[in-house]
Amino acid sequence: MREKIASILNDYGKKREAIFFMIDFDLKNFEIHPLETLNENILFDINSKTKSKSLKIPYSHESVDFKTYKKAFDEIIKEIEKGNTYLLNLTFASKLKIDLSLEEIYKQSDAKFKLLYKNRFVCFSPERFVKIKKDHIYTYPMKGTIDAKIKDSHFKILNNKKEMAEHVMIVDLLRNDLSKVASKVRVKKFRYIDKIKAGERELLQVSSKIKGRLKNNWQNELGNILVSMLPAGSITGAPKSSTTKIIKRVENYKRGYFTGVFGLFDGENLDSAVMIRFIEKTKKGYLYKSGGGITIDSDAKSEYNEMKEKIYVPFF
Repeated sequence: MREKIASILNDYGKKREAIFFMIDFDLKNFEIHPLETLNENILFDINSKTKSKSLKIPYSHESVDFKTYKKAFDEIIKEIEKGNTYLLNLTFASKLKIDLSLEEIYKQSDAKFKLLYKNRFVCFSPERFVKIKKDHIYTYPMKGTIDAKIKDSHFKILNNKKEMAEHVMIVDLLRNDLSKVASKVRVKKFRYIDKIKAGERELLQVSSKIKGRLKNNWQNELGNILVSMLPAGSITGAPKSSTTKIIKRVENYKRGYFTGVFGLFDGENLDSAVMIRFIEKTKKGYLYKSGGGITIDSDAKSEYNEMKEKIYVPFF
């Protein structure tokens, strides 16, 4: 399927035709459409401006119990001790109760990257996957989150040894991913902080900026470039291949489009996002999928709480 996805994207790139694309975590399902014929049931917003007004719409959630989480966490620690992974992004699905349709959530949520897919799921992601502009490719891995209301939160998140180690691992992984398709790969900005609206709260999110240079006419290999970097390193871990296998075993559910990518190729440049902050509609109600990175220094209770803190709807 990788080859098929790459081939379709390459064809559009060669024609310089503007398209919308979305690819799931396993690279088994995808949607690629010219913008002129894009299904009206697919709505998206790329790199949108955030608003300041905040609506107070009640919602609640029910996460997996700590015992279930701890079982998966302990399995990951064993795999780290065996040397099979040294960073793994562990996620779970939580039940979400909110009296809004997916379309209403999409229209009223405030995020840099938004997607509504056929009344099946909505995504309001703060995380860019890759951006390509004027023959340069950029990626912005996000690792490290803290509540902005915590005293000295800025200092604490930047000086937390566990968070530092996790961020360094992901930056190194994404730097290597970019090196597969680009030259002169450099970390242009290391560990800077963005504020993200999380419902009525604000979170501080730590990111880095990595840049590389692509060959002229890189559009002809649009699919090869994207597919070679999937799944996204920030939501798998490292090393990517063995870590992905562990994820599929310990999470015990299919991520589907959650933690996949979506984006826009306008014929010359590209922008895309990782599908996190994700609400899926099921026969039993809404599921909100969230998680965080696990390393050898992780504390199970802290990681469990972080998973729950990431369950929010950023209404404006």
